[in-house]
This record gives sequence, structure tokens and C-alpha cells, in this order.
Amino acid sequence: MGRPGAGQRCSPARRLWRRLGLEHNELRRRIDRVQRRTALALLALFLLAAPPFALWCASWSYDAGTRAERAEHADRARVTATVLSTGGVGTTGDRYVHETVQARWTGPDRRPHTGALPSWKGAKAGDTRAIWVDRAGEVSMRPRPHSRTVTDAAYAAFAAFAAGGVPILGVYALFRHRFDRIRDAEWEAGWARMDTDAGHNRPS
Repeated sequence: MGRPGAGQRCSPARRLWRRLGLEHNELRRRIDRVQRRTALALLALFLLAAPPFALWCASWSYDAGTRAERAEHADRARVTATVLSTGGVGTTGDRYVHETVQARWTGPDRRPHTGALPSWKGAKAGDTRAIWVDRAGEVSMRPRPHSRTVTDAAYAAFAAFAAGGVPILGVYALFRHRFDRIRDAEWEAGWARMDTDAGHNRPS
């Protein structure tokens, strides 16, 4: 009959916990306990420093995005364009060719404007579509949506939180390398003592 728990596999999280020296074990040596305390101290430092840093980065990103939203909305206007004719061809970049329509719209300056717009399915003369234009009445991109600001802030928080752990992991790796060297030296010293003691404990 096997030992209780024999054959049971440790979860990846438990193996990582053990690998980092964070598992409590009465059989651990002094250097193991020192490593465990060091790891816990660095973990506490990370938990204390990373969340505020991530929050600051998210707040900075959100404020910058909000300012961009206001600036773009102030510089652009949504107007209605009326299709004059269809069947035009336009290019985007060096390769992409797309159909266009010729349309007319009134800009923020109250002056009429005409130009080519990307066509859409079933477009015909007389159809209307909302477009964004700048202060001069030229076709422009849609202003920055608020959802993008929120998403960028979330990405910034995640990146800052992850980046905050990199230097702490680096410091722990240096400590771990030093602890491993000490452990190896203790093993060598222990084997040397056993070899020395073996010569005195042989039967006469």
C-alpha cells in the first residue's frame, strides 16, 4: 500500500511556490529559510509598489486620452454628405483599390464642399451619409472614441503592473543564484565531513 498522497501531482502553482522557496517546510535549512524570507519581502514590496504605479499609469493614460478626445471633437464636426454620382475609383497606399462616390456636403464654415468618399454597398445618387470633417470642411477621421481611452488606460495599467515585477524578479534571481552557491558549498562541506567521519567510525 502506498503512502498517503503518493502518486498525486502538484499543481503548477504549487510547484512554482516551492521553486521560489515560499513553501513552509520544517526540514528546510537555514539558507532555505533566509531565501523564503527574502522572497516574501520582495513579494510584499511588489504588492505595495506595483498597484499604485499601475494606477498612476492608468490615470495618466486616461487623462491624456480624454484631452485627445476633447481636442479632436473640438476640431471636427459631423455633417451629412449627399451622393452626386457613383462608380469612381480610389486608392489607399500603393496596392489597395476601392470604389468611391462623388458627394457634396456643407462644412462648419457654411460653405459647400465636394469630394470623393469611399463607396458603400448599394450606394446611389441622392443617398446620404454622415461624415466627419475638419474646420476647413475637408474630410477627416472620426474623433477618438471614449472606449479607446478606457482600453488604453487598461492596457497601461496592465503593462505597468507587469513591468513593476521585472526588476523585482531580477533582484530575486540574483539572490537565488547566491543562495544556490551557498547551498552547494554547504553540500560539499557536509560530504567532506561525512568522508572524514567515516574513517573514524570503521570497525577495528
